[in-house]
Amino acid sequence: MKLNRPTSRIIDLRSDTVTRPTPGMRRAMARAEVDDDIIGHDPTTMRLEERSAELLGKEAALFVPSGTMGNQIAVKIHTKPGQQILCSETAHVANWEVCMCAALSGVQPRLVPSPLGYFTAEAARTCIPPDEHYYPRTGLICIENTMNTPGGRVFPQAEIAALARLGRRFHIPLHMDGARLFNAAVASGRSPSQIVRPVHSVCFCLSKGLGTPAGTILAGSRDFVREARRVRQMLGGGMRQTGILAAAGLYALDHHIDRLAEDHATARRFAEGLAEIPGMALDLEAVETNMVYFDPTGCGITTAAFVEAMARYGVRMLHETGPVLRAVTHLQVTRRDIDHVLDAARKVVRRKLRRRR
Repeated sequence: MKLNRPTSRIIDLRSDTVTRPTPGMRRAMARAEVDDDIIGHDPTTMRLEERSAELLGKEAALFVPSGTMGNQIAVKIHTKPGQQILCSETAHVANWEVCMCAALSGVQPRLVPSPLGYFTAEAARTCIPPDEHYYPRTGLICIENTMNTPGGRVFPQAEIAALARLGRRFHIPLHMDGARLFNAAVASGRSPSQIVRPVHSVCFCLSKGLGTPAGTILAGSRDFVREARRVRQMLGGGMRQTGILAAAGLYALDHHIDRLAEDHATARRFAEGLAEIPGMALDLEAVETNMVYFDPTGCGITTAAFVEAMARYGVRMLHETGPVLRAVTHLQVTRRDIDHVLDAARKVVRRKLRRRR
């Protein structure tokens, strides 16, 4: 099959984790002032942590290598072995963090029914057992914002507040896996500090929509962050001249937050274009940020075959299991790119239909 790309580069929709540093970010990294962060003296990392804490309205923040580590540090600090944590059925902390809740903290996830992607305080209440010796105590409520598997949707702010009230009633802290927190902020029109005000701890990734090479910020009270630094070291997450990565984070906070609206608009354009293809299944209402989940099998083509055919047009998509694909827009995917992807999808489907005839 002949390639038909508007440019010679690949259009990569596998995830926003594939973003590459922009020229301006690379210059900021090259100029970064550095020292040893393990002994707390890296000036650029300290500036990033202070800036992040201020942006989130929290007392302190800590740079950690990954979102998984940020979540697991929070679980470790908030809980005791033998407890349960409440999270959604599709939560990253329960499904994609290699059972670390059990391995590191000795706790088990209790999956709260989440038919809308998020779970309500009412549903969470039914998962808090009576205070009897033969039931586990609940050590943490963990929410995800945006919610990945449900389509990149924003966790409703009213439910966050209700879960916080439930937590106060039962003395259970609330942690937010805010891997794509700034997507939630841009989509909802709320500031990050407004979104995370009810939670005890929060982490957000620098390496997804914000476009840095690596890193996550974990924030909370000063006491929480002091203990988080200790647990980070326990996990091997202490690094030396982190200022090179922190400089990328500072650049992203200055330049890459407001532009997330472009990713959301591009995802919406892609979703609306897909919806016009006969047989393509997707929920347009679920497209709130930079993710589009869709099922091509109604077009008479298997998901694996669709991914393979799209690759011949220079479009990368990630297929793991099941019929549903996820496409994620990011700062290296333009409107022109999406128009090409839609054109390629239409050609793949038409070619399949011709062969069936």
